[in-house]
Amino acid sequence: MLGNDTAGGEVHSPGARAGDRGWVADAIARLMAEQRRSADTHLIEVPLSAAAGGVRLYLKDESSHPTGSLKHRLARSLFLHALCNGWIEAATTVVEASSGSTAVSEAYFARLLGLPFVAVLPRSTSPEKIAAIEHLGGRCHKVADPRTVYAEAERIAAGTGGHYLDQFTYAERATDWRGNNNIAESIFAQMALEAHPIPTWIVCGAGTGGTSATIGRYLRYRGHATRLCVADPEGSVFHRYFADRSVTAWDGPMTLVEGIGRPRVEPSFVPNVIDRMIAVPDAASFGAARQLSAVLGRRCGPSTGTNLVACLTLIEEMAARREQGSIVTLLCDPGERYASTCFSDAWMASRGLVCPEQAARIERMVGQGERQAGA
Repeated sequence: MLGNDTAGGEVHSPGARAGDRGWVADAIARLMAEQRRSADTHLIEVPLSAAAGGVRLYLKDESSHPTGSLKHRLARSLFLHALCNGWIEAATTVVEASSGSTAVSEAYFARLLGLPFVAVLPRSTSPEKIAAIEHLGGRCHKVADPRTVYAEAERIAAGTGGHYLDQFTYAERATDWRGNNNIAESIFAQMALEAHPIPTWIVCGAGTGGTSATIGRYLRYRGHATRLCVADPEGSVFHRYFADRSVTAWDGPMTLVEGIGRPRVEPSFVPNVIDRMIAVPDAASFGAARQLSAVLGRRCGPSTGTNLVACLTLIEEMAARREQGSIVTLLCDPGERYASTCFSDAWMASRGLVCPEQAARIERMVGQGERQAGA
């Protein structure tokens, strides 16, 4: 028996009603206008010492987005993807599983579109991120076990008749990896007048895997010789899966670095576009974030520290080979979101994250010692 949306033998999907299409068109127009208002993020050269041997290091400062992180790009793309697929309509409750930064950005876009938003987060998520989500009108649903965020998000979406955005599945396909001012295209445009305009390496982390998939695909599409290195916390499955495709889950201690590293291989993680992965201990990531913050004169988050540690390894290897070139990595989000964790001496000490060796390593490369020529 046909339902109420039948006429003349035709069956109309609820998502295809004329009124809904009008709301969707307006929602997409709002997202496009927001993107047009947004300027590109800065590319900052990090002054290196003579120990770098002529290698140059750059930070793509994603903390300057309106919602303060790399995830602003992803959140906009996820909303556009869901709208164009007919998954979000007027008054749809939007739900996401997140470690915090994606949810902050999604709360911003949900508010822009007038939609209710629920973030399912590990209980360990920093209080600053939770406050940011709630400030933007989102509701935080905390779980004790980070591994349960997926199922809980699905349950809440089903119970509210809402839509689970599922960044871990759709991140790699929601972004246009061919260009359209994605992060990779932006990096190459900004590097055009530098001494080494084609980076030897681009370094990023992996949470969903969407950023590494976008950059890796773009490099191949454009025929660049640049290689992609993914920095991964030791307490994560991604680098294990990269080395051995039979390892799809990690049951050991999870990383304390929020936003990157996962206990399972996410659908959006595309290992075949990655050239190398470097596993980074948590203590090194947190120590690097604090030391880099001191060098920059402003705070950056622990995932940026993870990226920096991997960059130091690559710089040291290039310097040992007397190879010059450039490396670009990401400043993922601001350190103010981690005031009670990474930048709390008591919190760091209570978790055994004090790492003077890492501070000394960074000081040798990016400290106040003898600068390389042109730095």
